[in-house]
Amino acid sequence: MTYDLHPAAESEHLESVAYYESKRSGLGASYLAEFERVMRAVCEAPHRYPVAKEPDVRRIRMKKFPYIVLFRESSGSVQVLAVAHNRRRPQYWQDRL
Repeated sequence: MTYDLHPAAESEHLESVAYYESKRSGLGASYLAEFERVMRAVCEAPHRYPVAKEPDVRRIRMKKFPYIVLFRESSGSVQVLAVAHNRRRPQYWQDRL
């Protein structure tokens, strides 16, 4: 299975990469590697993760960075709706449904 990012989620994701890279050289690459690890796990078994919003939006936490990836399965692929910071603006992404 493959994944794609909602345009707003892609923007959030790229901003996070740039932010971490600006803090320390190589940290952006670490963030990116963690994101890719998470997405490989999601693509292998998307239904393994808990529902964050009914009926079909699920979530997975990144282990090394304070983000939650919100996604849903759609037409045989995974759509990433948000790459949300754990402690900022909960539920802001719901207009992307």
